Amino acid sequence: MEKVKDMMNLMVESSITLVNSWTNLIESEGGVAVVHVDEYMRSFSGDVISRACFGSNYSKGEEIFLKLRELQEQMSKKVLFSGIPVRSLIMKVVKERKEGASENDLLQMIIEGATNSDFGQDETDRFIVDNCKNIYLAGYETTAVSAAWTLMLLASNPEWQQRVRSEVLEICADQMPNVDMVRKMKTLTMVIQESLRLYPPVPVVSREAFRDMKFGDINVPKGVNVWTLMESLHQDPDIWEPDANIFNPERFANGVSGACKLPYVYMPFRVGPRTCLGQNFAMAELKILLAFIVSDFSFSLSPKYRHTPALKLTIEPEDGVNLHIKL
Repeated sequence: MEKVKDMMNLMVESSITLVNSWTNLIESEGGVAVVHVDEYMRSFSGDVISRACFGSNYSKGEEIFLKLRELQEQMSKKVLFSGIPVRSLIMKVVKERKEGASENDLLQMIIEGATNSDFGQDETDRFIVDNCKNIYLAGYETTAVSAAWTLMLLASNPEWQQRVRSEVLEICADQMPNVDMVRKMKTLTMVIQESLRLYPPVPVVSREAFRDMKFGDINVPKGVNVWTLMESLHQDPDIWEPDANIFNPERFANGVSGACKLPYVYMPFRVGPRTCLGQNFAMAELKILLAFIVSDFSFSLSPKYRHTPALKLTIEPEDGVNLHIKL
């Protein structure tokens, strides 16, 4: 959380940029506008993670993330596409960083981690490139998609939208959100947790059995990959009660441990030693963004919205999220 605390100004600045762009759009449309929020969420998330990861080279980071987004689209369509120079783009930024001044950002941490290891040159380069790609999926794409789904759910449930708005206005008043305020946003936390339950950002957990294993009556031979669908765990009525497929943030009123019969199956950020290292960063990012949006706007689903969850590298709205937004 200390490192997240240092980066919260980036989240606030990017949120203000998004809010200003929506305000200008709404005013130009006469007080209400239909907004396709998905690209705005990606722009926000990309801005935050580019600045956090690449520091003064953040414009290069945005270029890399756009290329990775293009690569993800091709992969989800199962199209052979090898013309996207992601590796060379990343290594160009790394070369510039090594030749320039050191910065206090994620890229610097990755470079220093690789440099201080026993890796050879090829392994060092692969380590850096793979970690930058992981930051794209774990810190950029998943946050953007989660923000879009949460806005859709708040638009569909105006009573919860108002509850979140009242909480944020009470906690923040006329001040910019800070780490202490974010910690106090219990209602918003419950809403985000429920959104992540219904639409987990990464839909599948896969693990390879390193030895022969047995789960109940199921034999799992060594070397077999076991895939677990998050949607199946997160919406099982035997675990979450009969309303498992209904948006009900109240279930998280007593935290994750009180939300269901088997709390360790709730894992939008995974559990145990493989828990996502960016969990606190992502939650702070979502809270700050949503706090700004509900404070400045009210919104509902547009008639153009079609509910089409698509299973790709993330679970994302195939046709996007269209909202009626007004000041």
